[in-house]
Amino acid sequence: MKNCVTLVTGAGRGIGRAIAVAMAAAGARVVGTARSQDQLDSLAAEITDAGGQAFTVVDDLADSAAPARIHAATIEHWGAVEVLVNNAGIGSSQNPKPIVDFDDDFWHLTMAVNVTAPYLLTKLVLPAMIEKQWGRIINISSINAKVAGVHTSAYTASKHAITGLTKATAVEVAAQGITVNAVCPGTTESFMNNKRLEYDAQRLGTTIEELEAKASPLERRLAPDEIAALAVFLAQDQARAINGQSINVCGGTVMV
Repeated sequence: MKNCVTLVTGAGRGIGRAIAVAMAAAGARVVGTARSQDQLDSLAAEITDAGGQAFTVVDDLADSAAPARIHAATIEHWGAVEVLVNNAGIGSSQNPKPIVDFDDDFWHLTMAVNVTAPYLLTKLVLPAMIEKQWGRIINISSINAKVAGVHTSAYTASKHAITGLTKATAVEVAAQGITVNAVCPGTTESFMNNKRLEYDAQRLGTTIEELEAKASPLERRLAPDEIAALAVFLAQDQARAINGQSINVCGGTVMV
């Protein structure tokens, strides 16, 4: 991965930040995007202090024009994207409701960030990957792409959509040396999941600690760097035969 231009969305915190740091440690030139300048400044400092290379772009993927701006900034700074990590997402924790009470605007926002932005970024980076006959696209999905959760209609639907996008893209570009895979994390330590645990603890009349102990057969939540490790492997040449897959990192919570 030496000097491989790697674009990671939602890189300011959580899983995205862990992936950006791990990719940089593996030798990639990391482009991190997020909505927060402070988070990105902190990310860039962490990477460069460790001897890595980082460039950041502040933007909001809820805006359909953002992928083109991010792509153009990357091209100008380092050239074509060789590894794309579509990580940015809106979780169910931001507005959990039964489907009959679900907010339509929040549904559309979730689809814009979780589905449309990865689709647009994929379209933007593929021509250069096809020309080079090499590329990696890694979509950060969820075990909710395989099993549903309570009051997660938009999130669950969006992650099923990412599974479909992953598979459809993978079969189109496999012969060009490009792989497209999805990583499906289970319950992971993150700001979004903290909020979800608070909601579920109140809804179920239990404690956050009890929910954490039941989060996986490991009796804990996952750490973001445990998700990042798989993303880094999928970006390697050694992973060239892994394509169109949705791979769980969940401690055994889901085994399909």
